[in-house]
Amino acid sequence: MRKKLALAITGVATLFAVTACGSTGSTEPTAAATLDPANPTIVKVGASPIPHSQILEFIDENLAKDAGIDLEIQEIDDYQTPNIALADGTIDANYFQTEAYLAQQVADKGYEFEHGKGIHLEPLTVFSKNFDKPEDVTEGALVLLNNDPVNQLRGLRVLESAGLLSGLTDEDSALTIEDDEAKNPKKLTFREVNSEQVPQYYTQDDNIGLAVINGNYIVQAELNLEEVLVQESPENNPNSNFLTWRAGESTPAIEKLDELLHSDEVAKYIEETWTDGNVIPAS
Repeated sequence: MRKKLALAITGVATLFAVTACGSTGSTEPTAAATLDPANPTIVKVGASPIPHSQILEFIDENLAKDAGIDLEIQEIDDYQTPNIALADGTIDANYFQTEAYLAQQVADKGYEFEHGKGIHLEPLTVFSKNFDKPEDVTEGALVLLNNDPVNQLRGLRVLESAGLLSGLTDEDSALTIEDDEAKNPKKLTFREVNSEQVPQYYTQDDNIGLAVINGNYIVQAELNLEEVLVQESPENNPNSNFLTWRAGESTPAIEKLDELLHSDEVAKYIEETWTDGNVIPAS
């Protein structure tokens, strides 16, 4: 039976009040040998609402029962809580992050996690209500960016691909390039906010010239795709999202879930559900 718990961005304390219910604790040679459709194993997964939770719901409603697992999906709106919840055992796995973001989290907070292969990609997209194409962007235009370093650098790279920035390095940020005329020839100015807040600020503030927005929040906010200025290329893109679990705790149920997430059925579901290119199967 599917259970869905909504965890608000400010609800870390609430998260800790949710009773942890672990999956099977032992690791066996194969998932199929230990999973029983008549007595499915519960897997508690924390995920972003869109598209991650929707993909998990598709699995729970169409594939999980025959595979011997039962998903409890916890929707989490921010990018900090899922790893906190995974580390403390509140959930068994999470599905929301990329390789670069996880590496930063591990370096900063010492998490001991493992992850599967990429499942889907959400290209970053630059939106504008004021400019129709990159060459129209005026000097000093205000750019709204994600404030987490990994996704912010991705966003700056998208602006660079459009010819608005130049000569970026992996150490750059909005702060380091704002006054650098070589890297920022149009003298763009930058405002940083949490990733989930970018669509709201963009739609409400006409002073924002450009906004770099994560694909899942584009879908969630139902933004006007006619305002797309440029999108991150999906070709050879390393920023796919994957399933993550605690190191050494890849149980048969988690292995089976990761297998289902990479199934042809899920790839087809992604392609047919998000036809605008904001969510695509990982290659």
